[in-house]
This record gives sequence, C-alpha cells and structure tokens, in this order.
Amino acid sequence: MGMYVAYAYFSMRNFDVRSTELGGDLILPILGLPARVHVIDRPTVLTALTVAILVAAALGAAVYGLVFRPLRHAPPLARVVASLGVFLYLQSVMALRVGQSGGGAVSLRLDSLLPTDAVYIGSARVPQYAFVLLGLAIVLTFVLSLVFRLTRFGLATRAGAEHETGLMLMGISPSRLGFANWIIATVTAGLAIILFAGVSGRLDPLDTSLLIVPALAAALIGGLSSFGATLASAVVISMAAGALGTFQARADWTGDWLPRGGLAAALPVIVIIVAITWRGPKLPMRESLVEGRPPAAPVPYRPVPVALVLGALALMALFTLEDLWRLAIVVSMIAAIVGLSSVVLTGYLGQISLAQYAFTGLAAFSTAKLALEGVPFPWAPLLAIALTVVVGVLVGIPALRVRGMTLAVATLGAAVAIEQLVFASPELNGLSGVPRPRLLGIDLGFLGQGRDSFRPEFGVLVLTALLVCALGVANLRRSSTGLRWLAVRSNERAAAASGIDVRAAKLGAFALSSGLAGVAGALLAYELPALSPQQFIVVGGLAVLALCYLGGIAAISGAVVAGLLASGGVLTQLQGGTTGSTSATQFAVSGALLVVVVIFAPDGLAALAARGARRLQRKQT
Repeated sequence: MGMYVAYAYFSMRNFDVRSTELGGDLILPILGLPARVHVIDRPTVLTALTVAILVAAALGAAVYGLVFRPLRHAPPLARVVASLGVFLYLQSVMALRVGQSGGGAVSLRLDSLLPTDAVYIGSARVPQYAFVLLGLAIVLTFVLSLVFRLTRFGLATRAGAEHETGLMLMGISPSRLGFANWIIATVTAGLAIILFAGVSGRLDPLDTSLLIVPALAAALIGGLSSFGATLASAVVISMAAGALGTFQARADWTGDWLPRGGLAAALPVIVIIVAITWRGPKLPMRESLVEGRPPAAPVPYRPVPVALVLGALALMALFTLEDLWRLAIVVSMIAAIVGLSSVVLTGYLGQISLAQYAFTGLAAFSTAKLALEGVPFPWAPLLAIALTVVVGVLVGIPALRVRGMTLAVATLGAAVAIEQLVFASPELNGLSGVPRPRLLGIDLGFLGQGRDSFRPEFGVLVLTALLVCALGVANLRRSSTGLRWLAVRSNERAAAASGIDVRAAKLGAFALSSGLAGVAGALLAYELPALSPQQFIVVGGLAVLALCYLGGIAAISGAVVAGLLASGGVLTQLQGGTTGSTSATQFAVSGALLVVVVIFAPDGLAALAARGARRLQRKQT
C-alpha cells in the first residue's frame, strides 16, 4: 500500500518528456479504469504530497471498509489470506501500470525530499538524510507513543485489540477505530516509502513491497505493541545489515557461491525467527482462540475412480493436442502438485506458509545441480526432495510457537532469504543443459526439436507424479493422522488436551508439504530449459496460496483449480498464450478474486460449484 502511494506521489511530480513540464498525472490502481488521470498542471512538492496523503487515506479506508471490516470475526486464516490478496493485487496491478525490475518500466524521476550531501564522522562518510530520517522516526515514535497511551482514541484502540466486545459495551464503535487506524497506518507507510525511494533512487513494485520483511522483523521484536522498542530494533537491524554487507564485500571466503548482499538480506529473517520463537507461547492463549469456522475439508469422494477418469482424459490430451497445449497441461499439473502442498499444510493443519514456491525453487535448483554433476535420474530428484524436506522442517520450527499472521511473516522472510541466498547465487543462477531423464531405457525428456517439442512422454511422468501425490493426500485426509491434523487446526489447546502431539503434527505437515513442493520443483528442473531467480520470485508463492484458496484450500479440487488457473497453464493457453502482461494480469485478477472468495465463499470455488450442482440435482428430482 505504501508502494502505491509512493508511485502516486512520484507520478505527480514526474516530468512529461513530451512537454518538458511536470506531469501532474495520478496512477490509478483499479483494473478496467484508465492507467492515469490528469489531476493538476505543474504540481509543487506540497501539492503532490497533499494528493499522496489524500490518496493514502482513501486507500486505507477503502481496504479496511471493503476487505477487513467484513472479516472482523473471521478465522485468522481468512484475514491473512485477504491481506495476501490485497498485496498480490496491488503489486501486480502496479507492475502492469509501470513495469517491474527494468522490464519495460516507465522511468520516474525520483527527486529526494531530504538533503543528499554527506558529512564525515572520523573516516566514515554518512549522508545527511540518515540523520534527518532518524530524527523524523524519533519524533514520530514519540508522538505515536503519546497518542496511544494518553488519548481516549489510543486507549480505546489498545483495548479493542484485546477485547472488541468491551468497546461496544462502552459505546465505542470498533469500526470507526478501524477506519482511523488504517488511515494512519497507510499514510505513514506511504510517506516512509516516498522518503525511501527519493534517497535510494529505487522504486519497483515487488522490491519495494518486500521492504515489509525487515520492517516486520523490527515490529516483532517490539512485540507489535511498543513503538520505542520497534524503533530501536529497526535501527539496530539496519546497522547490522550494513555492517554485514561491508564485511561480505571485503571477505574472500565467500567466493562466488554467495550472492552480493545475501548476508544482509538474510539478517531480518534470522531476527524474525529468533524473535517469534523466543516470544511466542507453545499453545495459543484462551483469548486468541480461533473465531468462526475454518474452510471445509471434505472427505474425497471415491478418489481412485475419479483419479483414473481424470488421468485418462489428461493422457488423451497429451497425445492428441498440439505442442503448446501439451506445455500448458504440464505447467498446470506441476502447479497442482505445488497446490497440494498448500492443501496439506494450510488446509488440513491451518498453518500459513508463504515459502512453498521457494521450496519448489530449491528442489529445482538442487535437482539441476546434482544432475549436471553426474547424479542420474531418479536419484538426483530424490536427493533434492530430501534436502527440501530438511529445509522445510527447519522453516517450520517457528510454527511450534507462533501461528497466523506471525507465522506467515516468518515464512515470507524465509522465502526472501532462500531467493537471495540460493537462487541468486552465481554458482546456481542460469543452470541449463540438464541431462534428459531416462528410466528403464525410456527417454522421458520434455524438450525436443520442431514438432517433437514438449514431448508427451514427460507429460506422462508429470501426470503419474500428480496422481500419486493426489491419492496420497486423499488417503491422508481419510486417515487418523489427517483427523488429528484437522483437530489441531480447529483448536490447538483442545487437541493437546485430548493427547494429540501438536509439535509432531506441525513438523510432520511441514515435512510432507515441503516434500510435495519438492516433487514439483524436481519436475521443473527437467521441464525448464534454464533456471533463473525470476522464475521463483516471492510473489509466485503468494499466487500459489491465492489460487489454492480460490479453488478450496482444504480440498484436493482446490489444488486442481490452482493448477488450471496458474500462469502459463491451461487458462493462459485458452487466453491465447503467455506474456509478461498476461501473467501480471492473472496475478492481479487472482488477488482481487481471492478477497471476494474469502469474504463470500470461504470454502472455495470448487465447493461453491459442488453446492450449486447439488441444488440443481435436487430441483430436477
């Protein structure tokens, strides 16, 4: 949200290259409307800031009123997923409006509102804006601390965070408090990103949005309750990251395997994991028990016959359709396997992970590296999947003490760290020429020449993996283990009281889900001609969870729907092929649909269609 407000400000201040005058255009973040609307000629800094503040206030009020106010009494999973929908929508629609990471981006002139000259403290060169920013942060911290400790508004906000019903009994409207706090938060975030972009010269839809990771690291150390502790933590984290960056630049032992800035990027993740593991309770407190009903987790109906019928249809399509359709079907099937990992972890156990696509990428890079080093098929993918399971369990350790949004933050940070430390490594980036998989003398490779490109033999391999994984997840839902996991999802305290080992359930779910994501990644290593970090960006992980929730996060059909809707999959082929704008449009539409589904159909589109079919059948009978 702060990223969009910053774009609104800088688009107002940006030079129009045709007239060499200041533009005065406002970027609109609503699909279907014009990308820009002219507001004023030759806006000053004060005018542009005023417009940006008004836009931020309107955005904060709209997001709260349309999305989070209807979800006040929904389960934490619904609120977290709704926030991911907003994140995915804004990031994707701004990528459409202005471009991303240099790919066709609109160049904005990022003038700084702060002094950029430097002062010297001893031999250290420190920019003046660092002192100004620190001063502004201290003043803001002081003001917010006074407001939320001494005013009626602040005391009511803090009380409402603990017990909303008490506010209503006192005649205070929680909705009005919500609107006010969302407006304050959005305006603050927007001004922060405006200042950051001005002094750094960087404003990218994805990179700027992911600044939330180190910011939340500081907020978590402050317990999401202390402004002073959050400020102090932010300063310490920033200084430590800078010191790590300098150390890595001067160190020889890192060699070529560690990407530049990797240690600094990983520091907030370490802070997040340590902070939440140290502060979180083993079980939720009674006042934080889940409200509302979690998404329905239906028992799969006759999974073997259904799998055989769908498998036969997919097999027929692989051997009869053209090459681009074979590619789309393979992409959808691999995406469905990733979706199954979210069904197991989030749907059955209620643990929100945003690192599933990062696990997929980890398995893909590991498989490609092992295969290029001479490890044959199927041992290379099996070893890569085992490595992914180990990493998944390590990432899942914070889940033993935290849950909900805090766990989502931890896994988001882990995904960013994996992307910065592994995918961007010079030793792994650009891996290509992976040997073709062969089993019992049969060539299972995907890429070919001419009409033989995207060979159906590889599609059969992917289809077999999908059917095995889907039947395994179906049996899990019908087993006693699945029932125990659903009990943990519903009420951890009650599950522990009935003798269920909550810790073992959580770690087991993380292991299985990361293994499923690893299966998809191993297949991608043989499907893609080359691997790059851009193929496994963090927003892809958000899209996976979004698409799964759209289909039904606790049903196997949800994973199938996610596969069909995935970028480059069957839906993309129906639209005429894949392009960068098509993918961004699908992500934006998925984010908007996700919010709608969370509010009006929390069980997903598949369950909604099944209920509609049953009603129609009853009417006919």
